[in-house]
Amino acid sequence: MSSHFYKKIKPYVEQELTSAKQARTKHNYRAEFKHLENAHVLGQASTLLHTKVHLLMLLWAIRQVDIKECLGQIFRIVGAATKTAIGFIPTGNTGGTNVSPFKVLPVSSKLAAIIAKANQAQVD
Repeated sequence: MSSHFYKKIKPYVEQELTSAKQARTKHNYRAEFKHLENAHVLGQASTLLHTKVHLLMLLWAIRQVDIKECLGQIFRIVGAATKTAIGFIPTGNTGGTNVSPFKVLPVSSKLAAIIAKANQAQVD
């Protein structure tokens, strides 16, 4: 994915990460992870953003003392850092260990519109 996509999608990913942080301060850990999942779906075509979100998911898992999620996120961090650039991205995958890292999932209409807008901007 181009750096143009990164620049266009980054504010939306950062917005989800800010929402995740706000949820964490309110001790709403389920909502925090949901925002991390949204950030994952939005940013997974960017190696940098994809890897960053998995690192934040790992930190979430550590705070939750969730060993399964920790191990799964370590695996996913390696994959995000090494496979994203070659296009190995299961579109719509939410990034948590509750879903196979290879499974393609439907993208919500809200997130799909944001991704389409960022992709369209590349053509302009």
